[in-house]
Amino acid sequence: MASNEGFLTEEQRETLKNAEILSSSPKSPSSLLNEHHIKVSTIGKVPTFGFGGRHIRRSHSGKLVRVKKDGAGGKGTWGKLLDTDGGSCVDRNDPNYDSGECLLPYLQQEPYQLVGSTISDPLDEYKKAVVTIIEEYFSTGDVELAASDLRELGSSEYHPYFIKRLISMAMDRHDKEKEMASVLLSALYAVVISSAEISQGFLLLLESADDLALDILDAVDVLALFLARAVVDDILPPAFITRAKKTLPESSKGHQILLTAEKSYLSAPHHAELVERRWGGTTHITVEEVKKKITDLLREYIENGDTVEACRCIRELGVSFFHHEVVKRALILAMEIRTAEPLIFKLLKEAADEGLISSSQMTKGFGRLAESLDDLSLDIPSAKTLFQSLVPKAISEGWLDASFLKPSADDGELKENDEERIIRFKEEAVTIIHEYFLSDDIPELIRSIEDLAAPEFNPVFLKKLITLAMDRKNREKEMASVLLSALHSEIFSTQDITSGFVMLLESAEDTALDILDASNELAYFLARAVVDDVLAPLNLDEISSKLPPNCSGSETVHMARSLLGARHAGERILRCWGGGTGWAVEDAKDKITKLLEEYESGGVVAEACQCIRDLGMPFFNHEVVKKALVMAMEKKNDRMLDLLQECFGEGLITINQMTKGFARMRDGLDDLALDIPNAEEKFKFYMEHAKRNGWLLPSFASSGPGDDATQSVAVIA
Repeated sequence: MASNEGFLTEEQRETLKNAEILSSSPKSPSSLLNEHHIKVSTIGKVPTFGFGGRHIRRSHSGKLVRVKKDGAGGKGTWGKLLDTDGGSCVDRNDPNYDSGECLLPYLQQEPYQLVGSTISDPLDEYKKAVVTIIEEYFSTGDVELAASDLRELGSSEYHPYFIKRLISMAMDRHDKEKEMASVLLSALYAVVISSAEISQGFLLLLESADDLALDILDAVDVLALFLARAVVDDILPPAFITRAKKTLPESSKGHQILLTAEKSYLSAPHHAELVERRWGGTTHITVEEVKKKITDLLREYIENGDTVEACRCIRELGVSFFHHEVVKRALILAMEIRTAEPLIFKLLKEAADEGLISSSQMTKGFGRLAESLDDLSLDIPSAKTLFQSLVPKAISEGWLDASFLKPSADDGELKENDEERIIRFKEEAVTIIHEYFLSDDIPELIRSIEDLAAPEFNPVFLKKLITLAMDRKNREKEMASVLLSALHSEIFSTQDITSGFVMLLESAEDTALDILDASNELAYFLARAVVDDVLAPLNLDEISSKLPPNCSGSETVHMARSLLGARHAGERILRCWGGGTGWAVEDAKDKITKLLEEYESGGVVAEACQCIRDLGMPFFNHEVVKKALVMAMEKKNDRMLDLLQECFGEGLITINQMTKGFARMRDGLDDLALDIPNAEEKFKFYMEHAKRNGWLLPSFASSGPGDDATQSVAVIA
């Protein structure tokens, strides 16, 4: 059907010619765009730019008129004739193509301008958001709200930056905020932030430590304490320190932080409690008080059966990272009071369903109880049987992860499985030890043991290590002793090492068939473990008590005691295989003398402590004590007592090393009196001071300066 739509009148063609003249004018494109309102057409719909989509168009008369909503125009406009195609023009190859037709729709549209905008970095936006979350948390102390806000923020790949920002902000504030930061990290662990992300966050902090130290003078000490606290709170593995050392230059502040955390905080006796209380305690009350509150609320719950009230009390404790203790104590009560078991299970199920006690805390609570079953059996003889019945019930009700349950086979099958595991473990342990003897790479060995995931076989590993070393040269024996020290500080408990030596001594007679000098070698390994503070002297009594009387193993323990009771036993035992730090004993003594002289002449306590720490010989700190006392007598300056007090308070010098230093001092009083006539009188004064401050073991503190020297050393050994 014919249509006139699309054809122009003569008047309209005349207007188009005028438009062509405009297009060929010498004006610049920009001026042309400014004079004529530009509108880019699209198919079906015309996008608008500028003033809210309201367009102004010129009429033939030159007046400004507003276009009607439907685009048909108004008085003095061309109407809808040219707008039917939405501004489209005829194809260039079409015989009827006219450039004016294509240009006119663009000339009738409004001007537009490009507006520049910056592209935002997601990490920058994340950092700004977490600052708000942290500031609000420091103001309110609401752990749950902070966790919820961080979870809603998402971007888990940036969690390491949250950790860095949280700690760096807390460092520049009071102890309260530092404590709050540590509490928040413990609460977020495994629930919002993973272990790997926490490790990455601390690595970022260590890498930026040099910059932080410019603004915060005590940045090294504060960051070391944050690091130690993370290890104590079980959100960082102890092996993190060893691994991080490899990534940082020794001259960096980050490396210094790692050394401070390791030697000043994590090596001190009772270090966990000291670290937790450094900023006022995890919840500003002691751990014992928290445990008492948990016990009280559980007993009250058993009496009234009010689950809602019990959950409220647990929540008000504000120690979400310590909920494993709630689980452990609740299960113990269920064992002690058999009628309370249904109530206890109801409470734990309710707490798990509400999310009050997380799955990780629940599993940790069961694990902690499993570890203490031997001790618990002394009070509850059926503890192991009861525990084995509680675990399947908890799993069946859905509030304990099924992975906790070990293979539920019968005893014979389980024993067979254990034997197979031990055989495989021994084979892998031998391979690991051989590689260590070749490479001397302790961190790699520790990673290999962790990969085996069999901590219950740690004593077996120790037995295999020393047995293999005994059949080799002194180099491997020295490497084995050095490794024991590293394992003790990283992944082996004192109980693991004690059990390993018991296993060795029990099989000493069989070992002697292959190694003629086995008894003597084992005695040196035992004595070296005591000198290196891997074992305490009292552990020798414990080991001896587990051996049959008059057996070869008991004789070996007696020989170890004799080695420790000799004069200068420490230096001799360190040098028995020609290694360790025994080569540098004289150098160490010179360094100790110099640092004490520098301190005595007006030095700073903190600097002197750092120098002692840098020696890296905690088993030789008794020499620091001895030389400090001698210098105090010679110089008649009791400032040395202040230094010893600081070292003891920080855990830098242990009570064993302090006692050993006083014993060494007492042994040399007769010789010292030739140079210092009142040496014995001064020593009595120092002894009284040490007793008042708790520096000495009770058995040693009760003896006097006149006691036999050999006896005094024997007491310590």
